[in-house]
Amino acid sequence: MDEDGYSVGAVAKIAKVTVRTLHHYDEIGLLSPAGRTRAGYRRYVDADLDRLQQVLFYRELGFPLEEIAAILDDGSVSPTEHLRRQHELLTGRIRHLQDLAAAVEHAMEARRMGIQLTPEEKFEIFGEGYREEWEQEAEQRWGDTEAWAESQRRTGGYTKADWQRIQAETTALNTRLAEALAAGEPADGTVATDLAEEHRQHICRNFYDCTYTIHRGLAGLYVSDPRWTTSYEDIAPGLAQWLHDAMVANADRREKA
Repeated sequence: MDEDGYSVGAVAKIAKVTVRTLHHYDEIGLLSPAGRTRAGYRRYVDADLDRLQQVLFYRELGFPLEEIAAILDDGSVSPTEHLRRQHELLTGRIRHLQDLAAAVEHAMEARRMGIQLTPEEKFEIFGEGYREEWEQEAEQRWGDTEAWAESQRRTGGYTKADWQRIQAETTALNTRLAEALAAGEPADGTVATDLAEEHRQHICRNFYDCTYTIHRGLAGLYVSDPRWTTSYEDIAPGLAQWLHDAMVANADRREKA
């Protein structure tokens, strides 16, 4: 800086912004340089550079220019308070970026470890009734839950053989559920609730920690979502409602134990 201050070109170079940006800030009153040369050229002093630093900080965090002006022109906010506020905003941004980085790492690990099933393999394992759009719907409904994140981490490493094993276990359990229903076992009886507990443990082993609260929620889907209801009714008429009642009874019994 010479005795007249910094030129607009020098400030642009220091702050890594364009001269046009500095002209715009001056035009809207966000950053007007303290002086001008006799020829009318803008000259910035150290205080102007301090304000520019504040402007660029808030802009980087996504604040609109009008709001930045209001923040910086608020005489009740001291320089120390500005620094405290900036520290809080930066800390929040860092936490957000760390969460994003963790999510990306989990996705990378899943792809590195796992063998992703092709659409043909999904139909082969899960049957002709399988629909890929169900996966997208599930993500939209539960994608922000820890259970979903855990399920994605675990299933990302599953091979085709793992999925075949899981599907075989599911089929065997469904067969036992249908047999219990046909035998007239009451939904709140020991046989039915033990099978409901096996159903919950199957989820815990292969996908996520299925709490009794979550299990009750799944039971509700079996009777409220026609697709789930149909899938169980195709196994045995009345099975959807019977399994719902057994899952609820099991959760009630185990939580009171």
